[in-house]
Amino acid sequence: MSEQAEIFVGDAIKAKLQEALNPVSLEVIDESHKHAGHAHAVMRPGTATGHGGTHFHVKVVSEAFKGKSRVDRHRTINGLLQQELNAGVHALAIDAKAPGE
Repeated sequence: MSEQAEIFVGDAIKAKLQEALNPVSLEVIDESHKHAGHAHAVMRPGTATGHGGTHFHVKVVSEAFKGKSRVDRHRTINGLLQQELNAGVHALAIDAKAPGE
């Protein structure tokens, strides 16, 4: 994978969450470079140098999470990003809040 592919994965994640959740704020942080030497990264072409788009941290604030448990919030995001998770996103850290939290 090229660095362009890494950017595309992050952009795809951001676009899907933006469309589905209409967030007050949304931040998608690519943390793949922190995991470049891990076994799963070495096995995937292009990821050994940190350009695989495999690890992301999502910080999102949305009305869609109002009254939902932490587990339900994570299930919602994981469901929206199932395609990316199936395609090689190895880890997804999630901070999901409703406005005012």
